[in-house]
Amino acid sequence: MRVIFMGTPDFSVGTLQALIDAGHEVVLAVTQPDKPKGRGKSMQFPPVKEAALEHGIEVYQPRRVREPECVEYLRSFDADIIVVVAFGQILPKEILEMPKYGCVNVHASLLPKYRGAAPIQWAVINGEKVSGVTTMRMDEGLDTGDMILKEEVVLDEKETGGSLFDRLSGVGARLCVRTLEAIEDGTAIYTKQDHAAATKTTLIKKQFGIIDWNKPAAEIECLIRGLNPWPSAYTYLNGKTLKIWAAAVKDETSDKEPGELTEVTKHSVGVQTGDGILMLEEVQLEGKKRMSADAFLRGNALSEGMKLGE
Repeated sequence: MRVIFMGTPDFSVGTLQALIDAGHEVVLAVTQPDKPKGRGKSMQFPPVKEAALEHGIEVYQPRRVREPECVEYLRSFDADIIVVVAFGQILPKEILEMPKYGCVNVHASLLPKYRGAAPIQWAVINGEKVSGVTTMRMDEGLDTGDMILKEEVVLDEKETGGSLFDRLSGVGARLCVRTLEAIEDGTAIYTKQDHAAATKTTLIKKQFGIIDWNKPAAEIECLIRGLNPWPSAYTYLNGKTLKIWAAAVKDETSDKEPGELTEVTKHSVGVQTGDGILMLEEVQLEGKKRMSADAFLRGNALSEGMKLGE
């Protein structure tokens, strides 16, 4: 099929590659504008732009995809279908109805659960045991279209937002190819979502990473994994930011207050929470490298009763 591909981050690149490998003709890649990055503020290409240029695919970067000139430009490519994977803008009705087979979205959750932004991270933060990918025929709502195919993924007990991102990217790429095959040969089944069962997620912000030690250890441990690698969960040690990259729950308690260190040995450190003790496994003090708790304790004097937090 003649495909217009719309996507922006790394998550989208696998699907673009899978479509090319499956023999589809990707006639245009639409992605978000370049953004300045780093201290030098040099302009950085979105990952989809980099991938498209490597394959000689034309790239289009409209600031607002709903502008009339953008709609008409897309129409000029006479695409059979538009594939959307984490593009970052809402498509207007004119684009949704433009191709012969409409617009298909690859969404990183088992719809109708986790509509909206950052479904991968929220699945880990909320302690889900199963996540997955859904392909759907897009409509004017936010992830409300009819579902086509789904594939479940069981989360590992140490799953992070980053590891699940990578796994679902691969699943989504394969599922998209299967979806287009079913659409093209007329075997696709479109299933309406149960809107009453829908949940909506929000964008992850840096401040979400601040640890509230009054919460249960299990909840904090999920937050740590869900925000790894970005924006990371963190607390404060002697006024300095202490990022926590990995931890484990110890089903014990102590007479300490939430945030206080319950035990400090040569190799481990535990923190009292609102319910249970959190054993820190990998940390990073402000201005330092990531390191194991064992290595951290060799260079930092901690003692039982010290308190983490502001």
